[in-house]
Amino acid sequence: MTFAAILPAPFGALGVRIEDAALTALEFLPPGARSVVSADPLVASLVARLAAELNAYYADPGHVFQLASIPRGSPFRQRVWRALREIPAGTTQTYGDIARQLGSAPRAVGQAVGDNPLPILIPCHRVIAADGSLGGFMHSRTGYSQDIKRWLLRHEHVI
Repeated sequence: MTFAAILPAPFGALGVRIEDAALTALEFLPPGARSVVSADPLVASLVARLAAELNAYYADPGHVFQLASIPRGSPFRQRVWRALREIPAGTTQTYGDIARQLGSAPRAVGQAVGDNPLPILIPCHRVIAADGSLGGFMHSRTGYSQDIKRWLLRHEHVI
């Protein structure tokens, strides 16, 4: 499936996936990705609302997203993603904290966090390792994904 849009972001770009007139996924893309928006008026309208919400977040990390979205995943992943949405901007929790809250294991939580289809809206960047390090992000502990996580946590005044 192709992107309905590619939106610029302070840390690169975001690929936007829309299915059945609903936001289903955001994917981090590297700097230099060319911005594009679907010509379909319904999709373009949804993308414009998403862009406005993202810009509100870039201006104020405490912005609460109102845009309807449909993150697709198992019931367990849905529970993890709901828990992530409860982490306030400017704070973090560990994988273990969330695992204890859900009666699960940190690795299972880590897998669900890494598979988050709507980063930023579902703030997976607010989850760190028990030792206080950044932990993983997008199933990686190195490279560009860590640069994005650092940017998001700096933006929220966590680091």
